[in-house]
Amino acid sequence: MKNKGCPEEYPITLKVNGYEVAVFQLTNQDLEDWAYGYLFSEGLIDKAEDIVTLLVDEEYGEIRVELNSEIDAEKMLNKKKHYTAGCGRGVTFFSMTDVKAFNKISNDRTYKLSYLLKKQAEFARNSPLYLETGGMHGACIIDQTGAMVIREDIGRHNAVDKAIGYAVRNQLNPDSLILLTTGRVSYEMLSKAAKFGFATIGSRTAATKQAVQLAKYLNIEVVGYLRGKMAMIYTSKGRVIEDVSNPTMGAQPNLMVLS
Repeated sequence: MKNKGCPEEYPITLKVNGYEVAVFQLTNQDLEDWAYGYLFSEGLIDKAEDIVTLLVDEEYGEIRVELNSEIDAEKMLNKKKHYTAGCGRGVTFFSMTDVKAFNKISNDRTYKLSYLLKKQAEFARNSPLYLETGGMHGACIIDQTGAMVIREDIGRHNAVDKAIGYAVRNQLNPDSLILLTTGRVSYEMLSKAAKFGFATIGSRTAATKQAVQLAKYLNIEVVGYLRGKMAMIYTSKGRVIEDVSNPTMGAQPNLMVLS
């Protein structure tokens, strides 16, 4: 077996209005996107313009952010912290009860299962850090034209924050977007997607019971185990169509639906 390079991770301190939020283990790439995505996902900003300045200081391992003076960052940052599961351990200020208060998704855009499988495979082929090391997670945003934006990180939730940060900075409309991830969809991953407004989330692996419960409550479609010609639809919101004959996919995909 050919040796691959080792995945890299760096301790990076996030400071907001002079307040140290936490030290995060991150891959040193697309850090501005990560900061925008994390701050949006955690409710500290609603739009890119809420950030007055953002400095990535690689020498000191810090990201320093100044927010609009109208935002009470201290109040939010003093909430109870919840540490996330998995690699590149992070921190969230939203409990499951908080997430249930998010707006429910009303988007009824549908997608063929074969399309999601095709895009997941394309996503995998275009993830350079994973292909180089074999030890990276990725997140991918797909727009209505099929164009993809991919972000990678040692942590699955960090990769999702990077993708969301790109969308926030570019003022993308969630109604026309799909979110794909390589990582397990846990409740904090689901909360990030819900906060931005994704209606359909796909993963190459599983979703947790708590994430599925939240997805059903918030009307989000979650599709797991997108691999080859198989998938598992956890939520049955009607956004994924099982197309039984698709010349680009070959044989009928194996589909399991959990109601």
